[in-house]
Amino acid sequence: MAESTLNIWRQRVGYGIADLSCNLVWQLISLYLMFFYTDVMGLPAYYVGIMFLVTRLVDGVADVLMGLVIDNTSTRWGRCRPWLLIGAVPFGVLCVLVFYVPDFSTTGRLIYAFVTYLCLSFLYTIVNIPFCAMLPFLTADSQERTTLSSVRILLGSLGATIVAVATLPLVASLGNGNQSQGFLYTAIVFGVIATFFLLVSFSNVKEKITVTQERMTLARAWRGLKSNTPWKVFAFNIFLMWGAFFFQTGALVYFFHYYVGSTELTAIIAGITTFVPLLGTLTVPFLASRMKKRQVYLVASGINLAGMAVMILSEVNHYGLIAGAVILSIGAGQRLAIYFSMQADPVDYGVWKTGINTAGILTSINGFLGKVAMAGAGAITGFLLSSGGYMANAAQTPEALFAIKSCYLYIPTGLIIASMLWIGKFYKLDDDYSLIRDELDVESHSKKNKSDISKTATI
Repeated sequence: MAESTLNIWRQRVGYGIADLSCNLVWQLISLYLMFFYTDVMGLPAYYVGIMFLVTRLVDGVADVLMGLVIDNTSTRWGRCRPWLLIGAVPFGVLCVLVFYVPDFSTTGRLIYAFVTYLCLSFLYTIVNIPFCAMLPFLTADSQERTTLSSVRILLGSLGATIVAVATLPLVASLGNGNQSQGFLYTAIVFGVIATFFLLVSFSNVKEKITVTQERMTLARAWRGLKSNTPWKVFAFNIFLMWGAFFFQTGALVYFFHYYVGSTELTAIIAGITTFVPLLGTLTVPFLASRMKKRQVYLVASGINLAGMAVMILSEVNHYGLIAGAVILSIGAGQRLAIYFSMQADPVDYGVWKTGINTAGILTSINGFLGKVAMAGAGAITGFLLSSGGYMANAAQTPEALFAIKSCYLYIPTGLIIASMLWIGKFYKLDDDYSLIRDELDVESHSKKNKSDISKTATI
């Protein structure tokens, strides 16, 4: 019997609202945490960069372990869904603790920052890896996966936009001129909302695709992944695509505060780069129905690259920077939506090739690689700022300004170009995916019929 439109959209919105929750915290960290550590908590940029590197690498290992946990989870709620319930409240609490400034020495504050940020990263892993791994279990239909991914990006971008636009005004309003207090109260607001919507997501999604297989181990996962060429290509691109994203988001506040010299423009551009991607995301189901996913990714990356070029040529011209941000954000929204849809397809390829479903471990390794990219971007940014003589709340040297501009514009541009060349040349799964999916559906239908016959014989 056909599923009702209400239930279909309940599933879509329930799935997407989890990304809104994650992005409330993720965007707060991506845009403001390094600035908070250097300019509010008073930590040296060099040590913050090292802390980011170590924390994200350690957390990346947790991602892989979480993937194994998912692949060995079996509950009446499914494999992935129960983790949203388990992690929701602790996730919100750690969001608040990260933005608290204790009355410690510089070394004590550095240790506190390391511990709380590492714990928050673990909690992010507990809710985000299962959420990302959930898509192959929600539907086997490729087009519906693209629609689910698009809804996810729409709601996720809404969460990111709220953070980008509202954070600095909330810090100013709630802190009454005290940035330390302002960031703490703002984190409380976002932490409570994130917890609530994770619980809403848990209540509204349903895993409809069930997979029965033997216990997942690292050795079995390796057998499932080592021959998965499409995933290897996709995985390497994570460094390129997410590296560009993390360099730019991490340097945004520094670029507009110190290089452009306009704190007002910081909130405007942050809002553009989180809200405007929604417009790009809306076009993805239409494009994906007429083009291969690889082609959609290349078109989106090309638009993103064009926006970067406009921003580079604009220097400090506000109108040019705004126009460039709008263009690159449209492409970013398209690219992100098709990226998450593409991420589910190598899972099906692996099942077709080896008979091993590695949805959890594959997604977790993708998350690990993303955190490696994030760690590298944060560490390199901290190193370049320190090498350029960066000093918080002071006039910057020409070398520091060049380092800031490089992290915000030049390095991301190079990584986007590399990503386009890589995907364009090596990602070929689209060419055979429909045949692979048909064979999997036939096999699944055959197994179901055998199971029904077995049950009838038993009765």
